[in-house]
Amino acid sequence: MVKAVVVGATGYTGAELVRILSKHVGVKITTLVSRSYVGKNYHEAYLHFYNIVDVICDELDFSLLHKSDVVFLALPHGHSMEIAKELVDQGKKVVDLGADFRLNNVLEYEKWYGVKHKAVDLLGTAVYGLPEINREKIKDASLIANPGCYPTTVILGLAPLLKHKLIDLNSIVVDSKSGVSGAGRSLSLKTHFSEVDESLSAYAVKAHRHIPEMEQELCKIAGTEIKLCFTPHLIPMTRGMLSTIYANLQIDIDEEELYNLYLEFYKNEYFVRVLPKGEFPKTKAVLGSNFCDLALAVDERTNRVKVLSAIDNLVKGASGQAVQNMNIMFELDERLGLDFVPLYP
Repeated sequence: MVKAVVVGATGYTGAELVRILSKHVGVKITTLVSRSYVGKNYHEAYLHFYNIVDVICDELDFSLLHKSDVVFLALPHGHSMEIAKELVDQGKKVVDLGADFRLNNVLEYEKWYGVKHKAVDLLGTAVYGLPEINREKIKDASLIANPGCYPTTVILGLAPLLKHKLIDLNSIVVDSKSGVSGAGRSLSLKTHFSEVDESLSAYAVKAHRHIPEMEQELCKIAGTEIKLCFTPHLIPMTRGMLSTIYANLQIDIDEEELYNLYLEFYKNEYFVRVLPKGEFPKTKAVLGSNFCDLALAVDERTNRVKVLSAIDNLVKGASGQAVQNMNIMFELDERLGLDFVPLYP
């Protein structure tokens, strides 16, 4: 039985971790750390856990963390570095759901996130936790940098095209839309109900913090430098993320061939579903699940390919992927705790 701790348990990603881990047959939750709910039962933060998770929230205490096998850090950027360093030094497995270890270049991290990195030596050892791409590295990792939600949709959407060198690398344009839960639980005018309801808006239009993460990992797959054009949008719904990716094809290949290429690339990946031809991803079809749904179309007039990619931003885009990584690290069935049907309607 894997003993697990969640630090930052009362944020949205923390709560999603607790939901998944509470029904994971191979895991025992030993400690839930929350700065805001110290000494309170977990259900006081989230009533839907009443009589399901009976745990009193603790403050950050390394003596409690050291009794665990794995620690999930569901914290904002800048808050995981020193905790992760202490835990890795003590031989613990760590999955960081924040951004502190996603970028290999410390200068890039400090530029995009505006804070000084305090665990630079770990950047070279952290493994980018996208299982469908880095499974073998994840198996032996001590520290996992859990991917961002937008990068998950984009990297999984583009990987087959890049691996087979089918597109012009200077032509990639990504249009992404996310539910409001991606902004976290903290109060903000930007996510206030009356501000976002019945409104679709773009944000971080000139530069988004996930851009260097996407480019870094896409470059590794392509074997050369990539610069993409990315625009995120906020949709007035709680969960869900849909990315539409455009690129110019640089070889003569038809839609049928591309479709079969995607089927072959992901044939052994349970959590990536290449949809039947004529079907296109819907956020409702992955709601509450760890699936990433993919589809593609070729615009023959312009010789462009369009790839559509949908996930639940809190599951495959965060906590579900974190549990998938943990399963791999501890040589458990990768589906454990995650093999459930999406919610519908």
